[in-house]
Amino acid sequence: MAVTSSSRTRHDDHLARLLQVTKVQEVYQVTPSPYLRRKRWADRVLAAILLVPGLPIIGLLVLLVRLTSRGPGIYRQIRLGLHGRHFKMYKIRTMRTDAESGVGAVWTRRRDPRITRVGRVLRKLHLDEFPQLFNVLRGEMSLVGPRPERPEFVCVLAKQIPGYVSRLAALPGITGLAQINLPPDTDLDSVHRKLNLDLEYIEHARASQDLRMLLCTAVRLTGIPGELAMRLFRLRRHVDRLGAHRPSRNGDGSAISLATPVSILAEKPNVEKPQAETPDAETAREGNGRHAAESESAEQVVSRTV
Repeated sequence: MAVTSSSRTRHDDHLARLLQVTKVQEVYQVTPSPYLRRKRWADRVLAAILLVPGLPIIGLLVLLVRLTSRGPGIYRQIRLGLHGRHFKMYKIRTMRTDAESGVGAVWTRRRDPRITRVGRVLRKLHLDEFPQLFNVLRGEMSLVGPRPERPEFVCVLAKQIPGYVSRLAALPGITGLAQINLPPDTDLDSVHRKLNLDLEYIEHARASQDLRMLLCTAVRLTGIPGELAMRLFRLRRHVDRLGAHRPSRNGDGSAISLATPVSILAEKPNVEKPQAETPDAETAREGNGRHAAESESAEQVVSRTV
């Protein structure tokens, strides 16, 4: 059941600003399971317990990263949480410190040269996620839920994919149904597929399912293949390539682009052919040119506005 504009006042200003930027009319297209609200304190208690053995592991991983590559061991990045709230997510750094220099925010691709040698092992075993237990302890994340996304990407994906904002109806999680079943996002098609599993979880979340996902994630940390772990805990999902929530075309009838968010942000609008210039028009054009040179990039504007 969709939440209409009459009930938007119940959500905070962060979500309101996100909706204004993305021009999305409907807030949530799912009804969150009541269990999602009840489990918040259980998440914090369990995160505190896991940090007892987790702190020495985090310390060793930070030391290992510092010894094998330049830069800090802990990486902080702004993500969107419940109802579009901003928070700093913590991870063990797995990339070079100049990973986004010159290219900006882009999705990780297969055999990404920006990932360090140690980082590849940490990512494969998901050990880089350990510091997010602090985010759970602070109430910014849950142990299980949709993956938190960057503001730069959300502002673009919400325009491209109907129902994408519905992911914000639940606290983001360290692990989740979509993360267990599918690889990291690489294009809009992969986002559509994950969205289906995110919305399935938000609507039908329950304690027994959370327990199976936590156990499945723990088993995968030991190096057991993900496919075997998913079948063992009955979490395997076959997601249609198109997905139930994916339209074949945009609202204006044009085909959906499979470009990454950054390439979408970089697209330039069509510029009309100028008419013959008068002296006053030429002066105005020169002023506009200086103004454009001083303006911020689209990515900077989006990330600050939201």
